[in-house]
Amino acid sequence: MIVSSSGIINGIIEDKYGTHGTQFNENKVPTYSLPIKIEDAPEDSVSFAIVIEDKDAFPVTKGFSWIHWTVANLTKTEILENESQTATDFIQGINSWTSIQGGRQSIELSSFYGGMVPPDAPHIYEIHVYALDTMLDLENGFLYNKLYAQMEGHILETYTLKGKYRN
Repeated sequence: MIVSSSGIINGIIEDKYGTHGTQFNENKVPTYSLPIKIEDAPEDSVSFAIVIEDKDAFPVTKGFSWIHWTVANLTKTEILENESQTATDFIQGINSWTSIQGGRQSIELSSFYGGMVPPDAPHIYEIHVYALDTMLDLENGFLYNKLYAQMEGHILETYTLKGKYRN
């Protein structure tokens, strides 16, 4: 399986997908989501799950990776640019903007893409894509740990795409 994004050029995530962009929610969280394309997935894939994670946030948050987007029950192989805001054909879980460090944003506002805002230095963002042999029993606003619990035993293949975003 191969995953790519036209929003990542030579390993660099374009400005519009984070704090240097122009689209934000009422809490000033970037909401303009990355496009993602999946190719050569296993033939028996039923759905895909996606997690965008920032492990470089660990020292800033004093103890955890920052989750920017969780997607489940994706049945197509391409998510269009900014589709997080309008999607009805896949579900989205909450991101780390609900945390104390994220200002305790509501679950409703956090159940979308919450873009990159590295406060201390450029960060590396990992886009984890999982090909699954099933649909998951989750609803919009699902928790990160519930996603992983339901994927257990159903992962056919994984791929991680990385990109750097400037602070």
